[in-house]
Amino acid sequence: MRAHDHGLDHDHDHDHDHDHDHDHDHGHEHGHEHGHGHGLRGRLRHVVTPHSHDAADSIDAALESSARGIRAVKTSLVVLAITAVAQLAVVYVSGSVALLADTIHNFSDALTAVPLWIAFALGRRTATRRYTYGYGRAEDLAGLFVIAMIALSAVLAGWEAVDRLLHPAPVSDLGWVAVAGLVGFLGNETVAVLRIREGRAIGSAALVADGHHARADGFTSLAVLVGAGGVALGWGWADPVVGLAITVAIAMVLRTAARDVLRRLMDGVEPGLVEAAESTLADVPGVTAVRGVRMRWIGHEIHAEAELDVHPATSLVDAHALAHRAEADLVRTTPKLTRAVVHAYPAHP
Repeated sequence: MRAHDHGLDHDHDHDHDHDHDHDHDHGHEHGHEHGHGHGLRGRLRHVVTPHSHDAADSIDAALESSARGIRAVKTSLVVLAITAVAQLAVVYVSGSVALLADTIHNFSDALTAVPLWIAFALGRRTATRRYTYGYGRAEDLAGLFVIAMIALSAVLAGWEAVDRLLHPAPVSDLGWVAVAGLVGFLGNETVAVLRIREGRAIGSAALVADGHHARADGFTSLAVLVGAGGVALGWGWADPVVGLAITVAIAMVLRTAARDVLRRLMDGVEPGLVEAAESTLADVPGVTAVRGVRMRWIGHEIHAEAELDVHPATSLVDAHALAHRAEADLVRTTPKLTRAVVHAYPAHP
């Protein structure tokens, strides 16, 4: 309770382990062991002191999300590494610049799995005195590395394509080039499906962005087939032109990935999430108005704060129960929400 406005703060933290364990079913039939004592004085102290209620299921869910992310990046790293090595061998014997551009991009895409792997591993660590919100932001920083690698691959692919236009060179083994392009598509699409599915399931913008990156790579691998077909028809310029087309495609992927990752770093959330949260809080019995809701993504988890108005005659104990109920409803109805802090204030006439 804030002394100056008779409000009540209720902090529900699913993220960190404490020295007490109790069941939490988003209701009120659970024990508090905060050392407040018994009797009226103890109850009042219990009401006005911020609380943290751990939920074993939420902790397990957060750890499992990180584990799923690690499995996804490990699998994609292996698949793309095999794909890129196979393509590189064909580049060496054929001299196809379109295939080289695609191979470069596949190698960079495989490397983006490394920082994501590290970020997911860091995200499983508990919060400290210095990093009181934990290490979830490492995932967003890894997203910046993904963006940098996409940009670098676009520059390299474009450079090679322009150089080949200015200095034409023959392309041989067109059949193998076509096969390598098909292999690139299959490898990238497999990784794209995995990354996007797992990224959406756990709420990771960085993993989803990397999945779209892989999908774009897959379609550009198909473009290699077009280049090989053009060269087979006698259009020697087809190979570098397709390389330039791949560069444009990479740039488009860069724009989308940068937008999503930078929004997370700027604490941007989907407006629909905020609207749904406001609706949920407004439906809590005893809430007269919702002053505001703030949300932010930290890695693949959402943290939220809400300010509510309650009737001025509401007792401290009832206000505590109302804030707890509002928080529980918010966590239950908002996907990926692991921490909610609810502030209840007496409504002014």
